[in-house]
Amino acid sequence: MEDNLIESISYILPAAVSGFVTYYIFNKLLLKQNSNEKIALLSQRKKEALPIKLQAYERMLLFCERINPVKMLVRIKPITEDTQDYLQLLIANIDQEFEHNLVQQMYITDDSWTAVVATKNTIINKLRQVAETVKTANELRENVIIDYSKTLPPTDTVISIIKNEVKKLL
Repeated sequence: MEDNLIESISYILPAAVSGFVTYYIFNKLLLKQNSNEKIALLSQRKKEALPIKLQAYERMLLFCERINPVKMLVRIKPITEDTQDYLQLLIANIDQEFEHNLVQQMYITDDSWTAVVATKNTIINKLRQVAETVKTANELRENVIIDYSKTLPPTDTVISIIKNEVKKLL
């Protein structure tokens, strides 16, 4: 009986060890395969998201170019000589451009979005500030163009930030 027990153990023990080793190897293999699949899926998602992100950065760059005070004042001429009417026209144009691009914040970094919003607000505040000191719409236009010809407009800073973000993506 003892011989039968030892003989049974001599058959069962190698089979159990082989089974355990096989289980361990297959388990590790499956985990590695799942990991590789996840990496491939993430890589594919990044490839698909890159064009969307680049387009968002392009649109924000275009937004900044369109609200650049000098370019905007050259593009949008006053309809009347009333300063407040012209100021409201300019602010409405900036707000309309901004609202048109509002969804782009989903695809750009928080730092870039914060810089865009700050630039928009800075330009609007500057326009209001100059509007308080002038009497006509043409004076407003001239004074803002002169002010921004002496210093860099805030849009240049945001454009630089956007370009750096795009370089990081590529």
